[in-house]
Amino acid sequence: MSDRLAGKIALVTGAAQGIGKAIAAKLAAEGATVVISDVNAEGGKAAAAAIGGRTQAIAADVSDASSVKALFSEIQTLGGIDIVVNNASIVPFVAWDEVDLAHWQKIIDVNLTGTFIVTRAATDQMRAGGKAGRVINISSNTFFAGTPNMAAYVAAKGGVIGFTRALATELGKYNITANAVTPGLIESEGVKASPHNEAFGFVEMLQAMKGKGQPEHIADVVAFLASDDARWITGQTINVDAGMVRH
Repeated sequence: MSDRLAGKIALVTGAAQGIGKAIAAKLAAEGATVVISDVNAEGGKAAAAAIGGRTQAIAADVSDASSVKALFSEIQTLGGIDIVVNNASIVPFVAWDEVDLAHWQKIIDVNLTGTFIVTRAATDQMRAGGKAGRVINISSNTFFAGTPNMAAYVAAKGGVIGFTRALATELGKYNITANAVTPGLIESEGVKASPHNEAFGFVEMLQAMKGKGQPEHIADVVAFLASDDARWITGQTINVDAGMVRH
């Protein structure tokens, strides 16, 4: 592996398993000091131990501002944040007729408002430290596809894309980039344990390339965006789904 992220401090939210864990492992392999954050404290510790190196876990709830404030206080003691990957998410499978206000608000709180809370803290710390930072938001190709049984999720992930574009405009003058990645259906632990696991056959028929998406496919793109190789890229949404959605 390269050392293109050597000396960088990265935070990956929702990284106890799946895509988040793969991203954390990739950033660590590229030389970064990685903080894994997850509401699942024990899962986060296990993931950090499995990855090894300078990886550590700090439990936090991204939808709770006080929890995030405490998280970034600890990150400051490491030297301050360089890279933030907003991956924490709830992925529901709820038919439209069953979507009520409580469900809607819960999904928005974690998937969209949580992204704001973490990014607010991260970019404030980046600017205070004079960092040429990287904000990478994990959205979803369901925004393009309008996937059923996920109305609140699709709305939240669309909001993440809009938020990313606005961030790029706001933060460019500080040499901080902001980009979004939209995974397709990924064979992660969460997906395999949900009804979404039954959709791989249908999704593969729509893909330009065959096979099942893997967490590492997303991690590789995130590592690129986190590096100086992507220093002239901001405000973009990179779709990573084997060409299921072409736009």
